[in-house]
Amino acid sequence: MENTLAWINESLARARRLWLFLDYDSTLVDLTPISQSVCPNEEVIALLKGLVRHPRIRVAVIGSRRLSEMEEMIPVPGILLAGTCGIELRTLEGERINRVEYDTIRPMLDALKVRWLQLIADREGFSLEDKLWGLALDARLANDNEAEEVMSVAKRIAAGAATEIARGARPGLLRLLEGYESLEILSTLAHKGRTVEYLLDRYLWPRALPLYLGDDEEDEEAFRAIQARGGIAILVSSEPRETRASCRLASLQAVLYWLETLPTRFGESELEN
Repeated sequence: MENTLAWINESLARARRLWLFLDYDSTLVDLTPISQSVCPNEEVIALLKGLVRHPRIRVAVIGSRRLSEMEEMIPVPGILLAGTCGIELRTLEGERINRVEYDTIRPMLDALKVRWLQLIADREGFSLEDKLWGLALDARLANDNEAEEVMSVAKRIAAGAATEIARGARPGLLRLLEGYESLEILSTLAHKGRTVEYLLDRYLWPRALPLYLGDDEEDEEAFRAIQARGGIAILVSSEPRETRASCRLASLQAVLYWLETLPTRFGESELEN
């Protein structure tokens, strides 16, 4: 990353409008296990409400969680929410859109779910989350040696199941994402980069600078899409690492402070189209 935060701020000062894309977990809030318990972060909600009120800033939050859960955590009208990495959308006007036909991928997921559950049965530290549009297998609480062995088998099962079940169906419906001691299988449209491209094309906003903040490999896909459109990508990470991003913010508090001061970089009046 050759660019500095000062360079980013100078680019923003020259921008006419801002199309702001935000990851949620580990970017706006600490990463917590996805569960039935949803606790909205009041500081983040207040910050997002302030950004949405600005006439020259448009906001989208793109998360890996289900849209219904994101709506509970981010009860902010006028913000675009993209759940399951962009499969489920709530538009700026509040309309709900599913970008994938549920029945085209669910039979494959159901078959794989049975096999993954059999694999982790009676094993400690493993969990399987059914996201309806995908499955997520987690081994972060398991013994390291067992986690490596089980996740390797789970990956082979996923590859074999997709080949077997999709025989005669449309190819390329699902993709497998590998994280730190985690596996996730989702629709190929559950892709933050493709989601950014879709939103920029569907909701055209002349003279708007696209900017994306995120922290993980899924966000790197969005970084590439943003930069291809002449935008700016900011990595959220406590340590330097290889990334496509233009700049790095080292903590959640740094992110929140930077976003809180963002409206001051723009005038208050709206531009003519």
